[in-house]
Order: sequence, then C-alpha cells, then structure tokens
Amino acid sequence: MEYITKKSLKKIKKKIFSLKKEKKNIINTIQYALEKGDLSENYEYIAAKEKYELLNIEINYLLSYINNIIVVKNKFFNKIKKKQIFLYSKIKLLNLNNKTYNYFQIVPFLDVNIKKNKISIKSPIGSSLIGKKKNDIITINLPNKIIKYKIISIK
Repeated sequence: MEYITKKSLKKIKKKIFSLKKEKKNIINTIQYALEKGDLSENYEYIAAKEKYELLNIEINYLLSYINNIIVVKNKFFNKIKKKQIFLYSKIKLLNLNNKTYNYFQIVPFLDVNIKKNKISIKSPIGSSLIGKKKNDIITINLPNKIIKYKIISIK
C-alpha cells in the first residue's frame, strides 16, 4: 500500500483517461491498416499494434496501482511531516561523508522527478528517511558505497 493525496490520484486518473483516448486513436489506425490488406509488410499496422500493446500494459499498471493506494488529506501530511519525515516531506540533509547539503522531497514513485529532487518513498534514501526526525543520523547502504546523512530540517 502507498499513501497519496487526492491531487496525485486525480493526476493518475487524468493520465489513464489520456492513455485510453490515445488507445482509441490507435484502434482507428489499426482498422485503417487492416483495410489495406497484406499485414505482413505493413509497417503502419505493426507499429500501431505494438503501441496498442504498450498502452494496454501502462493502463493496466496504473489501474492496478490505484487499487492499492490509500488516499489521505493534505492536512494529515501537514500534521505529521513537521515532526517526522513522511510522504511529501521536504528534507535538508548534511552528507557526513563529504560535508555537502542535499535537499529532497519524498513522493510516491509516480511523482519522482530527479531534476526537482523528488525521490520515491521506496528508494533506498526515501525508505531510510521515513519516520526519522530532525538531527537523526541515517546510514544508506548503496550498491557501491555507504552514505551517512544528518537530518537538518523537515518541512
């Protein structure tokens, strides 16, 4: 189970709607290609069929995902995230290995955006931070190194 806000759920449902709309367009392309006859060398048909299959996989994945979430109100996160790290918390960390500061926000994996420092709650760093408080020190075991962080602030 994963926790998300109504806003995130709305975003996912909008994506599903968009994919279903695209799927209808692909069906039209496939029907047009079928009318042309020989499908063995019909690139338009082959590409459309592959795209259709990929869309089905993505739609089914998102539908399965929303069946395994818990939607919570922003007020819930606002109460919790000021005292300890939780989903949607913004964290300032001091890397104790190289004395640099890092800034992250913990988000559901569908909202991950590395350029904006939004990391998944299920990532090694994200999962290690959940439930921690200001001034806690955490150790992250990555495949190629071990990193120690001190939690400087939580917003």
